[in-house]
Amino acid sequence: MSEPFAQYPYAQYQVPEPPRKPRTMQTLGLTATAVLALAVGAGAGVALSNGSSPFGGATATSKTTLSTAQITKRTDPGIVDVTSTLGYQGAKAMGTGMVLTSTGEVLTNNHVISGATSIKVTDVGNGKSYTATVAGYDEDHDVAVLKLSGASGLATVTTGDSSGVASGDNIVALGNAGGQGGAPVVAPGQVTALNQSVTASDSSAGTSENLTGMIQTNAAIQSGDSGGPLVNSQGQVIGMDTAASSSYQLGGGGGRFGHFGGSRRSQRQKQTEGFSIPISTALSIASQITGGHGSSTTHIGPTAFLGLEFSSNGQQDSGAQIAGAAQGTPAASAGLAQGDEVTSVGGQRVSSSSGIQKALVGYHPGQKVSLAWTDPSGQSRTATVTLASGPAA
Repeated sequence: MSEPFAQYPYAQYQVPEPPRKPRTMQTLGLTATAVLALAVGAGAGVALSNGSSPFGGATATSKTTLSTAQITKRTDPGIVDVTSTLGYQGAKAMGTGMVLTSTGEVLTNNHVISGATSIKVTDVGNGKSYTATVAGYDEDHDVAVLKLSGASGLATVTTGDSSGVASGDNIVALGNAGGQGGAPVVAPGQVTALNQSVTASDSSAGTSENLTGMIQTNAAIQSGDSGGPLVNSQGQVIGMDTAASSSYQLGGGGGRFGHFGGSRRSQRQKQTEGFSIPISTALSIASQITGGHGSSTTHIGPTAFLGLEFSSNGQQDSGAQIAGAAQGTPAASAGLAQGDEVTSVGGQRVSSSSGIQKALVGYHPGQKVSLAWTDPSGQSRTATVTLASGPAA
């Protein structure tokens, strides 16, 4: 998904309408929910596991079938609208989140808050807005947990058992579609496949990511729904909406991936493919984050910041070529400048901006890290810098 500003240039972003340009084919988060671009297929991926919840016993196993209206009434109070201000890019991103605890721990997609210099969350249940900080994130699995400042007594979502999901199940997706805020938009549908692998890409960042173990549906989820709940007929959250694409088909013929929106084409039906992270997978990562247990993919707390600028993913055969270093940042103090190629961070070889980001996952602001790079003349250089605090990854 999107990378932190340490791997981004200022000039790469413009203020779009709506707030943040959807990713490649379509981001669900309006600027956020991963766009489905290339591959879709059955994947080995993350298996659908049982639905035991680490968050206050929120898991339910009721078999009572509810109407869409009943599902909406039950779920809406536990949903939040997320607005991320991307200060270094001069843009905003809108998405959705799910309240896990009454004291304000919120589950969402990493790409909803990627690059955020500040985050505001509006709780649908009580109508109040809160400042949020990022408790942690796992970019590889596109999961993040937010902590709302001063929150108490919040309604929470009820989670179900991902292992019980089957093709043909009726579901309802709810979220901040279009990034407009207010009452969550309702998108009913059915599960069409399980354990799917997709390539989600971000055209604004020039990056892509493989996601596995996904639940596929035909619900008309759209930009802004990222991080929102996929709910079964019993009113239990069984997934987190994360990626989507749409295609136009004529009769039984093939279609193509494309953007949401636009006028309906003559004799063609717009079909949506939505992809959701099984809630058991998302909650397992969220539990790791709230427990303070970092890993090679899970970062806890504030994001370490170098201040490198890239005009694209910056990938080269020998290293990650940079467009410059933001003034006053650790990268600038080390003497990095336009045309340099970063070859290692903390002793790890890197060849792209995403490689630099992955090398920094285990680091925090205030820690020192070694850098190696080659300048435009071919001269090898090294430095050790103290990392600053920067936008979320």
